[in-house]
Amino acid sequence: MLRIEAFQVAELINVKKFKAEFTGKPFYASNYEAFYAQEHDKYIYVLNYGVVVFANLSDVEKSNFINFVRTYMDKTVEGDFKEDLLVEVDTERKLTFNYNSLIVPKLDENVVRIIMLNTAQSVALELYEKLGYEILEGSSSFARELEKHGRVRISRSNLLKFIGRTLNIKNSIIDNLYVFNSPDVVWENEYLEKLDHGLRETFDINTRFRELDYELRIIQDNLKLFTELLQNRESTRLEWIVILLILFEVLDIIISKFLD
Repeated sequence: MLRIEAFQVAELINVKKFKAEFTGKPFYASNYEAFYAQEHDKYIYVLNYGVVVFANLSDVEKSNFINFVRTYMDKTVEGDFKEDLLVEVDTERKLTFNYNSLIVPKLDENVVRIIMLNTAQSVALELYEKLGYEILEGSSSFARELEKHGRVRISRSNLLKFIGRTLNIKNSIIDNLYVFNSPDVVWENEYLEKLDHGLRETFDINTRFRELDYELRIIQDNLKLFTELLQNRESTRLEWIVILLILFEVLDIIISKFLD
């Protein structure tokens, strides 16, 4: 039995720097991920979108490793973002996918990597779904206020802060979504392809990805609207300033003539 546990610990991990300073030799590595196969069927996977995945590590070992990785984290994630999966090896049975478990007829480093990668993507999507919901709910509240009052009652500074926060979250999500494609090794092996496809269906990754993409497009439209509202508000304010300046100038001329 192999117990897979994925933790979203940050929004970003500097994998390149981590690899250079970590003593272990990776089974597979790139600038975005590092997969380590250790003795006694223990595995560790570090991914640049802030996820660390363990297989068969004790609680102490997991805690020590996460503490070590903190040096390479950026924007630590608050909250419990975790995904679990039990993997059973049974040579007598075929590949079987269940709600939170998996049966495989054979197991090697590539099989473990694909399982851990899909588990990592699932927990990362959970974070992105939460962030997407937060900014969508925020923009929706402004839309409801616009419908009720005909204007958004928020200061220019606070509106700019909301737009900035929304853009940062949106860019963070977009920057990482591209890595959710299946790795090349999947297309070179029929068994790995079936495994990857089954896991993506089990974790509902493709559907969740599409829903998140749809939310991002709604958020993009809302951002455009709020930016235009802000620009219109500024234009109106400048117009009133010009009108008042002209009025003061006219009053000054009238008063000057009256005094003469």
